[in-house]
Amino acid sequence: MHALFLASALLAGCLLAVQASANLQLTKAAGTPYGASTLQLGVAAALLAVLAVATGSIGAVRLIPEAPAWHLLGGLASPLYITSGILLFPRLGALAAAGLFVTGQMLASLGLDLLGLLGIERKPLSLGIALGALAVLAGITVIIRASRPAPAAASAATTTTAATTTATKPSGVLGRPGWILLGIAAGAVLPLQGAVNALLRRDLHQPVTVALISFAVATLTITAVLLALLALGRTPTPAFAPLGTMPWWGWLGGACAAAYVTATFLLIPAVGAATTVALTVTGQQAASALVDARGLFRLPRRPLTAPRLAGLALLVAGSALVQLS
Repeated sequence: MHALFLASALLAGCLLAVQASANLQLTKAAGTPYGASTLQLGVAAALLAVLAVATGSIGAVRLIPEAPAWHLLGGLASPLYITSGILLFPRLGALAAAGLFVTGQMLASLGLDLLGLLGIERKPLSLGIALGALAVLAGITVIIRASRPAPAAASAATTTTAATTTATKPSGVLGRPGWILLGIAAGAVLPLQGAVNALLRRDLHQPVTVALISFAVATLTITAVLLALLALGRTPTPAFAPLGTMPWWGWLGGACAAAYVTATFLLIPAVGAATTVALTVTGQQAASALVDARGLFRLPRRPLTAPRLAGLALLVAGSALVQLS
């Protein structure tokens, strides 16, 4: 059973890279990253609603009034992570963006484990954990320094967000340091989401229903953000006609997100936050490196140079050290 948990965590990490890449196509068709995030989260919520009804677990919603209100807020993390992926992947590349997410995930998961927060069993700081965290930080530093905006990448970013450039000025609002901080923050909320959803699972006892509630909250949140930005004139109205010309795999983001979120809150109580994140980020990094090297999902090809490979190795080694400690 333990081996199954480990394999599931690795696969869940791979899904994150697929999710972010597929969402770029959804953004290109919708014309706004916020509209794309709303569509993706709505698709995930709809899939989970069908699954909850099919499995007979939908009845667990009657227990919601008995759960603490803040246990329902895990879904707030999804809009930040998904929108950040849409914005960062074409600008920094899959490997660099995923590396930032990994850094945030590792730092937050270590905080949960070492401080015993949000229902996670407290673990002592060991030499392996400390070395692993330092290796992760060194790895993302090497990757970011080795990542230079390539003409092809800049072109892809412009194409992907062409409809939103005037309204949101995505390339100039934050600047490179701002995008880096956004990536770390977006990664950090994922372990927090998993821990909060694990608490909600204790309240409701039905994992599918917990995932449904998480994505329902996420969908309502990003919808409110989209409506506010539309009212302020900061983003264009989402286009629906171009969705028919989008490749079929552009819709995979919702399914990947639903699978990842469900897997993490099931795994965190079983193997711990740091172990879960260590394995998911390993899968995420491996898949992101493949996306970059092959130019998959219509992303610009970014060769795996020696510094980028060294940074990837440090990230994986750091994750392994945390997992084995």
